[in-house]
Amino acid sequence: MKRLTFLAAVTATLYLPALAQEPIAIGISIAQSPPGSVVQGTQVKDGLEIMKDMINAKGGVLGRPIKLIYEDDQGIPEKGRAAAEKLITSDKVVALTGGHQSSVCLAAIEVAHRYQVPYVNTNCWSDDVRKKGYAEVFNPSNYNTRVSQAMAETIAAMGVKRVVAFPENTDYGIGQAKLLAEFIKQKAPQVQYKYETLDRAGKDFTPAVLALRANPPDMVINVMLPPAAYILMNQLYEQGVAPSAKTWLYDGAGLADYPDFWQNVKEAGKGLISFGLYHPRMNIPPIGKELAAEYTKRTKGEPNRLIFQAADSLLLIAEAIKQAKSTDPKAITKALQNIKFSGVRGPFQFGKQPGYGFQQWVDIPYVNYQLTEVNQPVSKSNLIQGPGQPLDLKKLQKAK
Repeated sequence: MKRLTFLAAVTATLYLPALAQEPIAIGISIAQSPPGSVVQGTQVKDGLEIMKDMINAKGGVLGRPIKLIYEDDQGIPEKGRAAAEKLITSDKVVALTGGHQSSVCLAAIEVAHRYQVPYVNTNCWSDDVRKKGYAEVFNPSNYNTRVSQAMAETIAAMGVKRVVAFPENTDYGIGQAKLLAEFIKQKAPQVQYKYETLDRAGKDFTPAVLALRANPPDMVINVMLPPAAYILMNQLYEQGVAPSAKTWLYDGAGLADYPDFWQNVKEAGKGLISFGLYHPRMNIPPIGKELAAEYTKRTKGEPNRLIFQAADSLLLIAEAIKQAKSTDPKAITKALQNIKFSGVRGPFQFGKQPGYGFQQWVDIPYVNYQLTEVNQPVSKSNLIQGPGQPLDLKKLQKAK
């Protein structure tokens, strides 16, 4: 009997280190195939992988390595819902992140809420994600109200009179266009504004573009994601609508820092004004610089906002696990609700007021910049508004 007890104790002792090293599984739902934004999904995955490696190189969390389990949601809400269900019930993940298209996030957070598993929103801008008020959903990413307010202020400062927006037919696109209308009424009531919804799976937007040729507006705004956004930009340029000496082209979707941007738009991108969430001249902490350097080392390219947003999403979960001293989803959620966090973009904490600011990084910094040459990297672009600074109209260059 004593021998059996001794053997059992030895066996248990040998088994404990193996348990301690069992990876902590984090579920990732991204678009890895059409019709979703594959370029966004790729950037999110790159940021997550780099941060995972950085965390694991320093011993992981609670002495355990982080493991990322991916599901392809194809940018389709039903696929996103199914991905979240599988990751939680079959793969036993302790948290979900990676979401980068609003309609998919809105479907996935229903599953996360039902199972009470924390969901860190990487890039879903729709205010409706926040307005649900789910305790499990946290938003270190941008949001529609922030963009619409910033764009309306830019429109007011530039003194344009007629503005036309082209949003995609999704929660993100339509929501953004409607919010922009509200903020223009507040900040630039003299502006005539309208929007026309376009199919995100469309290949030809010529009828909508041709309607602007006879009487071009002062500004056209893109509120679409690739590949549709690239098609729209090329057709606006080919028809001589925008960018032009008469009409500014303003991007409200953060396209200009995608790695495939220039190869898809070429001359159509010259003169574009872009709302942005990252510019190399923004101040970032040492861990952000380390992330950027590693991304450049791996890809030979410049990092964009999605790299930083994805990295912060995973780092946030890791820090919550550390503070909770537990991988229990409810304990992680509780830690996230009260967390004070400094990530790759700097320090922030979540708002608690109901509405678009619920569990949201409310004062997320943004910039405006203009591309003035074909194949121009963002680092060489014309920064016309830094974080917390007024728009510098003198720096704007009209297309010839």
